[in-house]
Amino acid sequence: MPETHVPPPSPALTGLRSQEVEPARQQFGTNEWESSESQTGWRLLLEVVSEPMFILLAGAALLYVLLGQWEEGVVLGVAMGLVAGISVFQTVRSNQALQALRRLSQPTVSVVRDGQTGPLPVAELVVGDLVWLTEGQTVPADGLLVQANDCSVDEAVLTGESVSVPKTVPGSDRFLAGTLLTSGSAYVQLTAVGKQTELGKLGYSLQSIETEKTPLQRQISRFVQRMALAGFGAFLLVWGINFRQSHDWVSSLLLGLTIAMSVLPEEIPVAFSSFMALGAARMVKLGVLTRQPQTVESLGSATVICTDKTGTLTEDGMTLRHVFDGQKITPLTHPLSESARTVLTYARWASEPEPFDPMEQAIVRAYQEAVSSQTPVIEHEYPLEGNPPMMTHVYDARSGLVRVVGKGAVERIVRVCHLPEDQTANILRLANELAKEGYRVLGVAGSEWSTAPYPDRQDDFPWSFKGLIALENPAKANAKTVVEQFNQAGISVKMITGDSAETARAIANQVAIQATDRVLTGQEVMALPDTDLQTVVRQVNVFARMFPDAKLRVIRALKANGEVVAMTGDGVNDGPALKAAHIGVAMGRRGTEVAKQAASLVLVNDDLGGMVEAIAQGRRIYQNLKRAVGYIVSIHIPIILTVTLPLLLGWQYINLFSPVHVIFLELVMGPTCSIAFENEPSEPGLMQQRPRRLTDTFFTAAELGLSVLQGLVIALAVLAVYFWSMQAGASMNVVRTQVFTTLVLSNIWLTLVSRSSQKPALKTLGRPNSLFWLMLGLTVLMLALAHGFPPLRHLAQFVILTPAEWIPCLLSSLVGVLWIDGLKYIRYRATF
Repeated sequence: MPETHVPPPSPALTGLRSQEVEPARQQFGTNEWESSESQTGWRLLLEVVSEPMFILLAGAALLYVLLGQWEEGVVLGVAMGLVAGISVFQTVRSNQALQALRRLSQPTVSVVRDGQTGPLPVAELVVGDLVWLTEGQTVPADGLLVQANDCSVDEAVLTGESVSVPKTVPGSDRFLAGTLLTSGSAYVQLTAVGKQTELGKLGYSLQSIETEKTPLQRQISRFVQRMALAGFGAFLLVWGINFRQSHDWVSSLLLGLTIAMSVLPEEIPVAFSSFMALGAARMVKLGVLTRQPQTVESLGSATVICTDKTGTLTEDGMTLRHVFDGQKITPLTHPLSESARTVLTYARWASEPEPFDPMEQAIVRAYQEAVSSQTPVIEHEYPLEGNPPMMTHVYDARSGLVRVVGKGAVERIVRVCHLPEDQTANILRLANELAKEGYRVLGVAGSEWSTAPYPDRQDDFPWSFKGLIALENPAKANAKTVVEQFNQAGISVKMITGDSAETARAIANQVAIQATDRVLTGQEVMALPDTDLQTVVRQVNVFARMFPDAKLRVIRALKANGEVVAMTGDGVNDGPALKAAHIGVAMGRRGTEVAKQAASLVLVNDDLGGMVEAIAQGRRIYQNLKRAVGYIVSIHIPIILTVTLPLLLGWQYINLFSPVHVIFLELVMGPTCSIAFENEPSEPGLMQQRPRRLTDTFFTAAELGLSVLQGLVIALAVLAVYFWSMQAGASMNVVRTQVFTTLVLSNIWLTLVSRSSQKPALKTLGRPNSLFWLMLGLTVLMLALAHGFPPLRHLAQFVILTPAEWIPCLLSSLVGVLWIDGLKYIRYRATF
């Protein structure tokens, strides 16, 4: 909810007492659609036990028990617990991050309790609460009007009718959850919350709406499905060949389960969900709230940032600096003439009683300091509308006439005042000169009218020109640096503002937005055909006098050009454009709830610099996810080939590995890719690279080919140890121990090599990542226990290797992995 002054309710309205809140919650329920308990417990357990790896382990454990091999059965049972534990840990870790994000992104509302007004999350509201709602807020629950000020509500979400409904009758007019305040403000006493509201009864629930999968999610899902099918095919092939040779269906089935476990890349979806959820949680620390974790993926693809001006590129607040009374310009630092005070008075009366807009807040401050703190009660109101926009308030005057005041864009004011051409030209010239200095200039007009009825259109009053006011909204100190960082990252910055063309150009030049020689107005945008607009938006970076439909057309034109568009906004009218952009970005402090709900990101401190950090994080996360998946592909290939090739080639020793050995490797690989790689820092120069295209496949053919080649070379090294040891007459247990050791050592070297696609492993040793070294340490410890702890050694059918037997394992694993590091070293030396 935007920060603004809350008008006090009637003294008789004290809201609920603190001791009444919990009984109301117990009696009528919470203001939530779905209990958070439904996201855990049995559902989580069901997800874990339905995972393919868990099912394969359960099948293998059952076979061992049926065969009377209790030790193997117990070990696989423990392994099932470990797999389930890792899955639960990752799920809970991700869920905690997501729940924290939901709590932070949950809208708040001003509530009166114990006679005091303060913000409260909407989920904590109860029946009987007295809430204050203002323009742009969504009604959080059903209630009855208590006190209102020019309040209208859009009930289209329930009725389908987009016409705003006035709310004027206390105790009778209803407010329904999910509807939107389009103007004014109101105190509302809640009569129903959560599922008991009209919206709840209709079955609407944001939590029940399934979020559409992103292109990357779909690519990963397809890859995992294909690998699962390949695993099933390999299972049948290996089982059939082994059974034909041995006629032992049990051992054949165990070997089939082993190959199926080795093919299944279950780490990939786990890594994806972990990277997205934890990446979103990290961004909160940077002041960027991600409403959907999947947005993290698209951040690194942003090619265009469409930003508004006020409060984003410029300071949050505004200051009224000059008043023009029709004769001369007077700075606010000088004493004001009576005519200048009149202009300021009219400007104040044409503003809302409790203004939300920073411009109106600046007008109120100037009026209170220079004129008075008194404001009469509005009798009739024409809201801000038209192109260019204008608004009008009507007040009772002591003379019996009605005082009419209006303010808006200078072009609109001089038009409705029907001034002589020379006077119009002079006023527009003056306004243009002020705008060139970066001021926001508004025209002020007045009129007299007898009592109601009033004209249907505010333009139809007999207006007289009163003067101009010039407000200063200087650029933020970091705005120029932020724009330059976007440009360095290959991201084009476009300003879209409701201000005049000259004001927009002046600020754009101050913050180093490129190509400000041409400014396109909202009317010009609407007049261009689609094909012409698509051409123009490539060249124009400053858009002025923009309104909602024009903003939407610009966003769609950019998207039609293949751009990945991020759009910032804060008002109710920004909702459609925020929704249409690939990445909608709302302001956390001054943004309306409508803007926040339509956006996928919220800048908590209204600082566009947070977007730079968010994009950097998005690129880092995407980069690390590619590292993790490349590692998974590379390490799975030697496991698969070590199990299948000896069988297909008819080697002396087959069935070296059982499910026990494969699950050991899985327990090493899973945490490595989803924990260690997620925590990796980004490569230097990542923010100087061009954005990736949103339509790009996750891996190019060259990248995937390199991971596959890496895996094949590792497989060749492992099979070389296998074949050499077997040919040398070593026992099956010795061969098994050497092959397994070579695989684990290869995994360790591969993990080190995969930290960077640019630098050799020795250059990355100093990178800060404590989790990375923890995972490597656990891998070494598990290998040492498998060799040195007799019960584990016996279970795995290993032997104690001599130093001579260790040497081929060490050398083969180094050669199988570090060849690619040699290539990186050559490239690194050539570059640096």
